[in-house]
Amino acid sequence: MKRNHETIRISTKRIIIRPMKEIDCETISKSFQSQNWNKPYQLYEKYFTEQQNGERDVFIAEYEGEFAGYVTIKWKSNYSYFQENKIPEIKDLNTLIKFQNKGIATMLIDKAEEMIKENGYSVVGIGVGLYSDYGIAQRMYVKRGYNFDGRGLMYRGEAVIPGNNVFVDDDLGVFMMKKL
Repeated sequence: MKRNHETIRISTKRIIIRPMKEIDCETISKSFQSQNWNKPYQLYEKYFTEQQNGERDVFIAEYEGEFAGYVTIKWKSNYSYFQENKIPEIKDLNTLIKFQNKGIATMLIDKAEEMIKENGYSVVGIGVGLYSDYGIAQRMYVKRGYNFDGRGLMYRGEAVIPGNNVFVDDDLGVFMMKKL
């Protein structure tokens, strides 16, 4: 995979997208905790380690010098269909509430799709939750050309069997794909 992070930096006058650094772990965690989102420090330590190992890439968005959001690319998805078909997955796209509606999520996905394409992939996958907190993301992905993978509702990556009960939480969702 092309991983020269020194050249992976895009920016506008206000927004900079750059690779994650180890020092970002604490900033990210504290920023999301300040808006009552459960994003523990250990999660970002794991992401950084996976980035160092080539399993994942993480891009950070800064708005006027302040942390604003991030996105990750999981090169070998945990979702079996993507894994079997060698489809990298854009995972865990998050923008702080105070920075939403400024084009940050769009720039993060643009960067992720660009890197995936540069690494020779022609299809990208993404998962999305189903309750109202995910409404903006659901609409955004459809507008960007993502289509449902046709495998139906998933809970923790496994197909939901009709008649079974599942919790409506962050692990309940559908997966989508896009040709690059």
